[in-house]
Amino acid sequence: MASAKIRKAGGGRPPKFRESRKPITVTLPERVLRALELVNPDRAVAIVKCVEAVIGTGSKGRSSVELVEVLPGKSLIVVGSCRSLRQLEWLRLVEIAPARFLLILPAGMPVERLEVELNDLLDDLGPAEVDERALLARLREIVVQQRRQKTVSKAEMLFVDVKRNS
Repeated sequence: MASAKIRKAGGGRPPKFRESRKPITVTLPERVLRALELVNPDRAVAIVKCVEAVIGTGSKGRSSVELVEVLPGKSLIVVGSCRSLRQLEWLRLVEIAPARFLLILPAGMPVERLEVELNDLLDDLGPAEVDERALLARLREIVVQQRRQKTVSKAEMLFVDVKRNS
């Protein structure tokens, strides 16, 4: 009953989303606006659908940590966006798709160092950082399991220097 009074007092149409929300103003290229129109005529709904499809924040979102098979029996660890992992200065997160990253350890860095750092990051998280905690915990679980089974290995990647034309 109270929400009906609030809605009446606030006027306007009913909310589009059942979670907390706030209005924003954003300037987008016209081609993006046309593309959003194809997703949904309502721009707000279209933006939410696109974000959930790419980042996986919806109830059917992709896992925050995935094992992606690249050879028979060999997989790469791919993680979603994670503020905490960016705190590790030595760890490189290489974006391979929108909000999907490969983990690159420096040459000679033991995988055990990543495991220890993941423990420290988890210890430093606040209780409200549920998504960060879930990603780090799943990543740690994979690293620990693979290390204990002695099935984790590192391989070289091919990098090239690209000289910029000045």
